[in-house]
Amino acid sequence: MKYTVGIITLSDKGSKGLREDKSGPAIREILEADGRFDVLEQFLFSDDRENLERELVRLCDEEKLNLILTTGGTGLSPRDNAPEATLAVADRQVPGIAEYMRARSFEITPKAMLSRGVSVMRGSSLIINLPGSTKAVRENLGFIMPALGHGLDIMLGRDGECGSD
Repeated sequence: MKYTVGIITLSDKGSKGLREDKSGPAIREILEADGRFDVLEQFLFSDDRENLERELVRLCDEEKLNLILTTGGTGLSPRDNAPEATLAVADRQVPGIAEYMRARSFEITPKAMLSRGVSVMRGSSLIINLPGSTKAVRENLGFIMPALGHGLDIMLGRDGECGSD
């Protein structure tokens, strides 16, 4: 059974047609190539926090998607609202995912310390904030993909074993 996925790109310039969204399509390409994921919804929005909160709630509560990946909006700009919007809709935090992405990214660039992305659960949906650059999206998904399916299976009740003896 495939995991259902939503992808949200946050970009004021992209939403106005001033910049091409490359990170959202990169996420889709990586997930579809993996074969375990079915991308059902993909959007490009401005960086408005309220709109993102509303869409996250809809994708989790109404569409019941297993995984929602955001890209962009995780930096230090006043318009970077992805972490705040994500935390506002969260039931539970999953800090290890974001911590691991930052730690691994820091091996590549010291700028990784500036990422404020978070990972949370809302109901039976996992929401992960990814950076906005296509390069960083590819790197960060590469870091987490080996454990992502297992985490989703645990969350969804498809698997109950996390450790091995």
